[in-house]
Amino acid sequence: MTNAETQDGPLIEFTDPSLRRPLPAPLHGARADIIAMARDLAAIPEAALTQPWSWIGGSEQEVRYGAYRAAEALEQAETEARHAAAHADLASGDAMRIIGPATAARWDLLGLLMPLEEARLDADPGGDEWSLRLVVGHVISGQRAYAWGTAWWQAQGYELADPNLPAGAPEAMWDDLPDEATTEAEGTIDDLRARLDATLDLSAERLAGLPDERFGFGSRWSGFPVTIGFRIGRWSSHIREHTIQVEKTLAMLHREPSEPERLVRHVLAAYGRAEAVVFGGLGGDEAVERVVHGAADARAAVRSAREAAGV
Repeated sequence: MTNAETQDGPLIEFTDPSLRRPLPAPLHGARADIIAMARDLAAIPEAALTQPWSWIGGSEQEVRYGAYRAAEALEQAETEARHAAAHADLASGDAMRIIGPATAARWDLLGLLMPLEEARLDADPGGDEWSLRLVVGHVISGQRAYAWGTAWWQAQGYELADPNLPAGAPEAMWDDLPDEATTEAEGTIDDLRARLDATLDLSAERLAGLPDERFGFGSRWSGFPVTIGFRIGRWSSHIREHTIQVEKTLAMLHREPSEPERLVRHVLAAYGRAEAVVFGGLGGDEAVERVVHGAADARAAVRSAREAAGV
């Protein structure tokens, strides 16, 4: 087992290894391109955005268009990936389809976090509100808990209307859940990003392949009887909920994003929408290839724009 799998014992124990849907290997390269692109874009001073950028055909645009061109390349990749996925003769269940939005939400949140100074993580916004570090630690912990709980519930096989539907998973199962305020929240912004990636990716790997009949099994959320599908659908909205909290916390800290930082978020969100087409095992090799090419094109556009900006 990997370290992630050892840490996520309940997720591994209660899911069928034959149903695994690991992240397609080429997406690791696409993600590396997107992270490098974001760093290049964040390094461009706002005053340099109006510098001329020679693009194609001997014409010039402003440096800022490099970011928009990157997003356009990713939006084209999303469209092409959807087309390829629609024509791929691959089985796809409800779990695969509903997991995709979670990675789109993840990349939008990372677009907010990546350009920040490390010191901002622990700044006190006042009013007994959480620091950014605590918010992100909670997002990671929440995703891990959703995956553990969903794995346990789907293995039980209860119908939603079963009068014997348990009140919750066994309390002992949570004994090894890492603490959200310490273990999950420790480290740099890059550490937090890597931890969120590992947690969400493993959640998808172990649960995206659930057969449709298990998707409708009964479970609970906040005490309410809900389907397994509802719990999986909560992954994206939970990330979105706390992305809004990050926005509000930044406002309380009087931290206004610069235009390059806003552009970072715009491009990362575009990548997230493209990755959502193939996340959880959807789409097939051709669709993945379109996303990979889009990420490479986005990186090249921003690298060229950064060079034109002289930084």
